[in-house]
Amino acid sequence: MESTYNDSETIHYVRFQSPHRNGRGHFTGIFGLINTLAREGRLSEEQELFRRSNNSWYDAAYTDPSTVGPSVYDHEINPGAAAWFKSSATHLLARIPGYLEILEAHGVDCRSLRSADPGRIIYEDDMQVVVVPYT
Repeated sequence: MESTYNDSETIHYVRFQSPHRNGRGHFTGIFGLINTLAREGRLSEEQELFRRSNNSWYDAAYTDPSTVGPSVYDHEINPGAAAWFKSSATHLLARIPGYLEILEAHGVDCRSLRSADPGRIIYEDDMQVVVVPYT
């Protein structure tokens, strides 16, 4: 998924999110969108199996930033904090199309964002960053 804005600027980060703001004024990420469908009981048996097995795989494959820094997603300390995959985390990105197919089947919009500088980095590991978007 490595791509460029132009000949000299490489994209380093990728995020999948709703194009619409949620009740808190933020853009819900792809996992939140899928988990909302599950909580509402809208997933088919096959889709729920996909969600559970892949969410478990992701939980094992990389660190939940809130387990390292409990304030990472604190709305007052880090307003709008959002996780972005590093484009080098191709093994994590490879499973995203299955999530996108489920969202599309339910008419849930999800857009792909790519940026070399998505915001002020408040957490980073080998697979991802969490940023507070620039205002």
